[in-house]
Amino acid sequence: MSARLTLSLDAMGGDQAPDMVLKGIKIARTRHPHAHYLLHGNEAVLGPMVERDKTLAEVCDIRHAEGVVGNDEKPSQALRRGRDSSLWQAIQSVKEGEAAGMVSAGNTGAFMAMAKLSLRTLPGIDRPAIAAMMPTQRGDLVMLDLGANAECDADNLVQFAIMGEVFARTVLGLEKPTIGLLNIGTEDQKGTETLRQTSAILKTSSLPIRFHGFVEGDDIGKGTVDVVVTDGFTGNVALKAIEGTSKLYSAFIRGAFESSIVTRLGYLLVRSAVNKVRARVDPRRYNGAMFLGLNGIAVKSHGGTDPLGFANAVGVAVDLVSHGFNDTIKGEFMKVQRASGLDAKGLEEAANG
Repeated sequence: MSARLTLSLDAMGGDQAPDMVLKGIKIARTRHPHAHYLLHGNEAVLGPMVERDKTLAEVCDIRHAEGVVGNDEKPSQALRRGRDSSLWQAIQSVKEGEAAGMVSAGNTGAFMAMAKLSLRTLPGIDRPAIAAMMPTQRGDLVMLDLGANAECDADNLVQFAIMGEVFARTVLGLEKPTIGLLNIGTEDQKGTETLRQTSAILKTSSLPIRFHGFVEGDDIGKGTVDVVVTDGFTGNVALKAIEGTSKLYSAFIRGAFESSIVTRLGYLLVRSAVNKVRARVDPRRYNGAMFLGLNGIAVKSHGGTDPLGFANAVGVAVDLVSHGFNDTIKGEFMKVQRASGLDAKGLEEAANG
């Protein structure tokens, strides 16, 4: 793709912003030379940083935004006071058609609330969900929700299952992806009433999806299913636990090879294999999750990521825009609704018994 693609970036969002964002752009530029960026943030801070680097100045335009949404701000506070923020303006540029998509490493709750208010959701979707891919023993899987909705009812989870199935087919290229509902056990009687209700709907409805049933936490790494569906609270806890475990084992391996001269020599023999494993499970490789269900491309980067991780999140946005992903999601979701005979009202009635 040679035509210029414009992305909108929340330059002030993230633990290490704006330095992390600008360094991430430099990495992303080598991978996506056709991309151009609108940087939303304090011009007095961003201007000198961009002007000092010719590679940034060539691909970035600064849009001044006075405010910044804090990591500890509640979504309701951000909506009331954040209309002058870099996050809000980055979202607005997508709504107004100035940018094809946007990326932020900022406050997840505020991001979700602002994006839903500005971009709106697709027909039949009550709430957007954060979806991302992660590695398994069988390949990659899709998991949602990863933090947008701390509490969900059965209707929300059924909608997530439909969107996750479409995501797996269009992005992973799976013809008939399997869907699993994350629970504390695989037996039908396990879990909360909401989970049991959701399972009953997915088993008995005419939705054209392959529902595997309940899956447990260890099924994520096994790759038992192609799509794991859960509420945002559980999904975010699971995601952070997986990332922490990856870092823990990396530290164990590094410590083992540094324990003696013999192990250091041994590392030289297996370094290539170790590096492949490290790269396969590196959380930065999978950084960049999409809000599924919105009328616009909005990608959420991990708040604590580094420049490489942010560059990968930018890459997710570039890929989604380049392949017309959101239009595909709209079309595919409507096909699923027509095939099932269930619209949003029908799903709600089914969830309520």
